[in-house]
Amino acid sequence: MKILRVLNNNVVLSRDASGREVILTGRGLGFQKRPGQEVDPRAVVRTFVPTDGRDPDNLATVLAALDQDVVRAVVLAISETQLEPGESTQPTLAIAVADHVAQALKRERDGTRIDYPLRAEVQTLYREEYDKAARLLTAINHHIDPPLPQTEATALALHLVNAGFSSGDLSFTYTMTGVIQQMLTVISERCGIPAERDSISGARFITHVRYLFVRVHQHRQLTRQDSVIGESIRTAYPEATRTARQLATIVELRLGTALTEDEVSYLALHVARMTLDAETDEVR
Repeated sequence: MKILRVLNNNVVLSRDASGREVILTGRGLGFQKRPGQEVDPRAVVRTFVPTDGRDPDNLATVLAALDQDVVRAVVLAISETQLEPGESTQPTLAIAVADHVAQALKRERDGTRIDYPLRAEVQTLYREEYDKAARLLTAINHHIDPPLPQTEATALALHLVNAGFSSGDLSFTYTMTGVIQQMLTVISERCGIPAERDSISGARFITHVRYLFVRVHQHRQLTRQDSVIGESIRTAYPEATRTARQLATIVELRLGTALTEDEVSYLALHVARMTLDAETDEVR
C-alpha cells in the first residue's frame, strides 16, 4: 500500500490493493514518511475503511487530532476484545470511544466523577453491548493510567449501540433508549402485563424496535402497503394493533417520522406475543 497523506507519526491515509482509501494507525507509521512511499505492513496496528460516503480525509484528520496514546489504547483494546474484525468498517467507533476515554481520563485526573442516569436502562435494554463494553473497558484500562471506573462501561455501551446508526454523536441513541422505555411502559399499562425485558418475547420486542429505529434513521421503513401478512396481523390482533398504533404515535412525536402500516403491523405482532406469553405464565 502507498501513502496518500501523512496525518502524524501514527496515522496515515493510504490506498489498498483494491483501490480503496483506508486509514492506517500504528506507532511510528508516518514517521519521516512522504506521500507515494510504501507503507510498512509490520507497523500497521489497525486498518479503517470508511463507508457510507464518509470522507476518509476528514475521518483521518479527526483521528489524528486525538491523543494518540489514547487512540492506541482504544485500538488495541478493540482488537484484544475482538469487538470488530482486523479491518474495521466503522472508524467512527474508535474515534468516538477514544474521544470519550480522553475526556474520562481528564475527569479522573481532576478527581471529578459523574453518574450515568441511564445505567439501569442500558444494562437491561442493551445487555449484549453492555457486556462487550465492560470487557472493552477492562482492556482499555490495561493500557492507560489512571484506570477508569466501571461506571464508564455505561457510556461505552451507548457508543457501541450508536455505532449501528453511523452517527457522530449519541443524541439519537439517547432518544432511542428513552422511547423504548416509554413503549414498554405503554404496553404494560394498556395490556395489563409486566413488560419483562428478560423474557423471550420482551427481548425480541426490544431487538425489533432497535432495528425499526435503524430503518427509520436510514429512511428504509417497510413500505408494502398492500402486504397480506400485515393485514392478517392487524385482523388477528385488533387490541394489539390499537396498542401498536399508540406506540407508532410515540415514535412520530419523538422522532418526527410516521410509521408505515407494515411497521405498525409488526409492532402489533410483538405486542401480541408479549401478551400471550404473559397469559401463559399466569396459567402456569
